[in-house]
Amino acid sequence: MDYSQFLHMREELSLIAVILILFMADLFMSPDAHKKDGKATLNTMFPVLLMLVHTVINVFPGEAADCFGGMYHYVPMHTVIKSVLNVGTLIVFLMAHEWMKRDDTAFKQGEFYVLTLSTLLGMYFMISSGHFLMFFIGLETASVPMAALIAFDKYRHNSAEAGAKYILTALFSSALLLFGLSMIYGTTGTLYFDDLPSLIDGSPLQIMAFVFFFSGMAFKLSLVPFHLWTADVYEGAPSTVTAYLSVISKGSAAFVLLTVLIKVFAPMVNDWQEVLYWVTIATITIANIFAIRQQNLKRLMAFSSISQAGYIMLGVIGGTAEGMTALVYYILVYAAANLGVFAVITIVLLRSGKVTLEDYQGLYKTNPKVAFIMTLSLFSLAGIPPFAGFFSKFFIFMAAFEAGFHLLVFIALVNTVISLYYYLLIVKAMYILPSDNPIPTFRSDGFTRMGLALCTLGIIGLGIASVVYQSIDKFSFGL
Repeated sequence: MDYSQFLHMREELSLIAVILILFMADLFMSPDAHKKDGKATLNTMFPVLLMLVHTVINVFPGEAADCFGGMYHYVPMHTVIKSVLNVGTLIVFLMAHEWMKRDDTAFKQGEFYVLTLSTLLGMYFMISSGHFLMFFIGLETASVPMAALIAFDKYRHNSAEAGAKYILTALFSSALLLFGLSMIYGTTGTLYFDDLPSLIDGSPLQIMAFVFFFSGMAFKLSLVPFHLWTADVYEGAPSTVTAYLSVISKGSAAFVLLTVLIKVFAPMVNDWQEVLYWVTIATITIANIFAIRQQNLKRLMAFSSISQAGYIMLGVIGGTAEGMTALVYYILVYAAANLGVFAVITIVLLRSGKVTLEDYQGLYKTNPKVAFIMTLSLFSLAGIPPFAGFFSKFFIFMAAFEAGFHLLVFIALVNTVISLYYYLLIVKAMYILPSDNPIPTFRSDGFTRMGLALCTLGIIGLGIASVVYQSIDKFSFGL
């Protein structure tokens, strides 16, 4: 066996090293759980620094390579999307500091970091898979620890319920997807991505295989009509986990879906474009309509996340290099804005226990900086210039328009106006509506402030620095 092949898996090997270090640190450094006054010694700074080092040493792409008989496939674009996921995970770790200090989570810090990075490792395998077996292993490696993270607050009823709903729906979606893969193998005799295009002819069984495969991926992306789990899970899960689920998990699934459609189902392009066309319209429209009715901010952001998944599909539907560039850039900008919103929701919930739209009335008077960052994040999500969200929407609309989906882009533009309405409802509550019992003034911890600063930098800087989009575009060819 040629062990030099492992050198092309430097991101995966580096992340496994981080996971093992954190696991051993938690095993030997944690205090005795029976000590009433014990303090967890696995400080947030340690995993943050490890994640920062892992991100920096893997930020430069290597040369394209196929490893292990084509099971593992690497191209420079994989490093780009993995780096985006790394930065998002780093911000989630910063957000989690205040939450991890609680009495019922202080002794589970190591578990949280190991589980989170285990899901990230599964996403890595999905992204770099060249065979459906590797893809499915990565998918399950990402999904199973996620269920544990959602149910992390095991003494809180909503968290346990959310974990149960997620694992049950994930079970059925994985079964559907696996059934579709079995049909692909039955009609072609192979599961290698490079071999499949020449063997796929659009037969009825292969169309059914695509429908099952797409249904499984649509669950991961919360696309309508596979979105029904999203609001309940987002509401019940810890806010930090909700942020991770809404950005990192969704971003990796969207990238993998586009990769598989381009590489494997290219001969069926007319079939999957028609499916994506109607699913995208339904996702954006239904999610925006339901978001208007929400009073709980976590549920509102859940439907916002579903809507954003529909916008992401605009980059997928064309199956072009421009769509790939726009998709990765959109994920990066969306991560900055959405994590900014959830960072505010998390710290407000921890300090005051409040999470409804009515609770945020008068927030500007008691916590003006927090309200300002929340406003910037919401404006970016809505696509208001000059924030980065405007440019990400512009590029993803342009990619779909150039691919010939003019009516779809028009419908998406109309829905952007609807989304602006419910985002402005939050801004109105914070700045205009009075409150007899506003959220008290509080000071965020240093880690949360650092996370909010990174999000703010992304919201403003990513729209100004055109070099970011151009750098992504350099690697968007040759998947």
